[in-house]
Amino acid sequence: MSPAWLERAALHYLERYSASTEMLRRTLARRVQKRARARGEEPEAFADLVTATVARAVSAGLVDDARFADTRLATLRRRGTSSRGVSAKLAAKGVPRDVVEAAMLAEREALPDGEAEAIEVQAARAYAKRRRLGPHRRPEQRDAYRDRDLAALARAGFSYALARRIVDAEPDGEPDPPA
Repeated sequence: MSPAWLERAALHYLERYSASTEMLRRTLARRVQKRARARGEEPEAFADLVTATVARAVSAGLVDDARFADTRLATLRRRGTSSRGVSAKLAAKGVPRDVVEAAMLAEREALPDGEAEAIEVQAARAYAKRRRLGPHRRPEQRDAYRDRDLAALARAGFSYALARRIVDAEPDGEPDPPA
């Protein structure tokens, strides 16, 4: 294994996927481990090589945790992921907590005053629509599945009050005003 081989592996991965620094490090470590096992070598001997390759990718601008967090946050919001869910998913991808918080703060600051809650409401609506919960169920099934729909939204990280608003909304998609 040479630095050139590892760099080609990193570039091949980054051509196909957007990645955080930690995701690239994990991927390269896995590739090194697999290749070292096949050759009967110790993968720990190449740890510094992996670290150096990741550092070069970061300094070249190929990997940027803030950019990754921003784009992944937008994707997750469109899919209907709650703030809690976004934090958990980005943490699982190895994005540092402060970078996640900065991306979420920038998302809230991009909206006019008083509309920060609209982000969570839009995400809950998107989640309910995608999973066919609440107003997106057939009318004859809504009452029978109300508790299940509330539980699904709660498991997705939405508050009970917001879940109740979404599930009890009229089929036109607009939630009832808060009580």
